Amino acid sequence: MASASKRSNSSLPAGYVEDKSKGPMLRFQDSLPRLPVPTLEETASRYLKSLRPLLSSTELEASTKAVEQFIAPNGPGCKLQEKLIARREDPNTKNWMYEWWNDAAYLSYRDPVVPYVSYFYSHRDDRRRRDPVKRAAAITTAALEFKKQVDLGTLEPEYMKKLPICMDSYKWMFNASRVAAKPADFPVTFDPNQHKHILVIRKNQFYKIAHEVGGKQLSTAELEQAFKRVYELANTQRAPAVGALTSENRDVWTDARAVLLSADPTNAKALEAIESASFVVCLDDAAPVTLEERAHAYWHGDGQNRWYDKPLQFIVNDNGTSGFMGEHSMMDGTPTHRLNDYVMDVIFNNKLNFSDPTVRSNLPEPQAVRFVVTKEVQSEIDRAIKDFGSVIGQHELAVQSYQGYGKGLIKKFRCSPDAYVQMIIQLAYYKMYGKNRPTYESAATRRFQLGRTETCRTVSEASVAWCNAMASAEADDKSRVDLFRKAVDSHLEYIGAASDGKGVDRHLFGLKRLLEPGQDVPALYQDPAFAYSCSWYLSTSQLSSEFFNGYGWSQVIDDGFGIAYMINENK
Repeated sequence: MASASKRSNSSLPAGYVEDKSKGPMLRFQDSLPRLPVPTLEETASRYLKSLRPLLSSTELEASTKAVEQFIAPNGPGCKLQEKLIARREDPNTKNWMYEWWNDAAYLSYRDPVVPYVSYFYSHRDDRRRRDPVKRAAAITTAALEFKKQVDLGTLEPEYMKKLPICMDSYKWMFNASRVAAKPADFPVTFDPNQHKHILVIRKNQFYKIAHEVGGKQLSTAELEQAFKRVYELANTQRAPAVGALTSENRDVWTDARAVLLSADPTNAKALEAIESASFVVCLDDAAPVTLEERAHAYWHGDGQNRWYDKPLQFIVNDNGTSGFMGEHSMMDGTPTHRLNDYVMDVIFNNKLNFSDPTVRSNLPEPQAVRFVVTKEVQSEIDRAIKDFGSVIGQHELAVQSYQGYGKGLIKKFRCSPDAYVQMIIQLAYYKMYGKNRPTYESAATRRFQLGRTETCRTVSEASVAWCNAMASAEADDKSRVDLFRKAVDSHLEYIGAASDGKGVDRHLFGLKRLLEPGQDVPALYQDPAFAYSCSWYLSTSQLSSEFFNGYGWSQVIDDGFGIAYMINENK
């Protein structure tokens, strides 16, 4: 994860300026560079290079011809490139990709957010807080402390390669929600000064807990009292699972939302109470033990005791285990990784006062958030529960925890831990299927204004050569090591370029987006190799924390795998 250590203005490279009127968190925001547009020649060369290990010679010849036509002086690519550069240079456009990508990759995407979009973290056990009431209260205390820094703008920015990176996405973290709509969803935020409550869900029942009363944040002891009261109030049969509606296909949920709102006028207020909440704490009546049981709990749960449109959901089980689920549309994993790492750090290392026993006598009771559930609404809920079971039932999940070594040893090999693990993934796939297929690794572009991600195409000629050598009885270990280092170097070169905004996929996406309605689609985009090369049989990403024991998400295509990995010091 990007570090957040403080830096003096004098150590910043030219072009970066501190605007202290914006507060510490956003002080570099306006001076961050804009996402570049690579030249057509750069992208063409890198694209063809990424195709070579995936295609036959005949297929590569056809793809090369399509690319050459695209970038020719009078080819379609040149005109599209001119338009894209004009968009990039528009002073009113901070990032030429931002709105397009949020729409195409997330808000217009119609499949259910769970399991296809959202992601999870599994927290390390807190042996001092086996009681779920105490675990929930400590997590809430820590999360509220982080929220305070975000709301006040005092959170220190993160840095990558000693450069400040974009902090804009933090505005979508608290008091925010995704809202289902056609043809595309949209995000909403609420004034944190007017909405000082968290949402707690227990047995499908929703409760508002005010986290600030009389101008003072609730102490951990006061939060414990509130959570204990929720357990008492919800200690009945499960309520109708209105939250299950958020697990549906987005068009189905849009229609169901209309049914819910039309059922009774009070349902609109209930929805606003949920969507405006600072964050969600799900108190599950489950007790997962194994790493796989926990992963299932945090990745999707039972499909009912959730509100999947909220960006932040902390999940606490009856046995005190805990985790987190993130909705992906407006934030990538790095901000929520920082939040969760902070929460666990201050809890495990006692960096906040969790032991103040004071409990005020004038605190309000947790307030039930009730929906009027008609027959029509219940019918929508029943369908959502059935559809959720069908979708989740088609997925498999496995957790591999390797304790032999971690990044400490890998670095002694003078090797990038991330590239090392990427090559292991390539070799494992090769051993399973006898070939390498298109692989995605997320590369962060947050050093640019409103930057999110770019694709690192992991499969290279060097990585395939190494996999072949590892499977060959004729190859000796020295040649295998040499080929491995070449594969690692190739990977590092690509991911470095991608992080600098010089990847292939976002550029080609942007150019295609500028085609006019009815305009002929260039041969490059009709070439079967184009669709194949961005069919991610392996969708991979790394976020590491000593406080997590799991992390993950779904596959991108049904023939593929979603592989989340953590590389800690010794495991």
